[in-house]
Amino acid sequence: MELQDWMDRLGYTFRDPSLLEQALTHSSYANEGKRDLQSNERLEFLGDSVLGMIAANYLFENDNSREGELTKLRASIVCEQALSSYAKELGVGDRLLLGKGERMNGGRERPSILADAFEAILAAIYLDGGMEAATDFVLPFLIREIAAQRRRHFKDYKTQLQEIVQQTPEEKLVYVLVGESGPDHSKRFSVEVHLNSNVIGRGRGKSKKEAEQLEAKEALKLMGYDD
Repeated sequence: MELQDWMDRLGYTFRDPSLLEQALTHSSYANEGKRDLQSNERLEFLGDSVLGMIAANYLFENDNSREGELTKLRASIVCEQALSSYAKELGVGDRLLLGKGERMNGGRERPSILADAFEAILAAIYLDGGMEAATDFVLPFLIREIAAQRRRHFKDYKTQLQEIVQQTPEEKLVYVLVGESGPDHSKRFSVEVHLNSNVIGRGRGKSKKEAEQLEAKEALKLMGYDD
């Protein structure tokens, strides 16, 4: 595949295409000494930091979870497995410059090599076009992986709480909307869950459903049903 075709696939046109070439050059190829080449190792080092900043900033702006939960989520979307899947989606393995040994031993499919190459490509875009270009490139991958992680780990706290309360027929569970804030395109809803007349949980989310799930989760913790 020609380099221009690769830039089309990435959705970014380099002013300095040599940065992309370096990002796709594995150390095994550079060390063969055929040409005076730099491997992608230094770019991978920079890309790791750029990726972490973009992921952290997005989660800070768009997820009101606690620090520990944000840390876990960030780790899951920038781990080797996730990064190698992003690279496979782009077909990075087909374009990598690998030494003969790596080619013979399945280097084009190796998760660690693909993940490093993805970070190197991100760094190359950052150096060539700045943080905005890097964010535009990587954020769609991260957002999609965040949604996938939430689907895999979603717990229906409302149903769990309801099942517990129903064990005592005289108990009555009610969700009460107590406030709204923010513009129409980015509202935040505050909800309380009442057990009889007592507030046993409070939640705040981007939708009433999300707020109710969060308050049900808080109520479960108060009742001793931790995750």
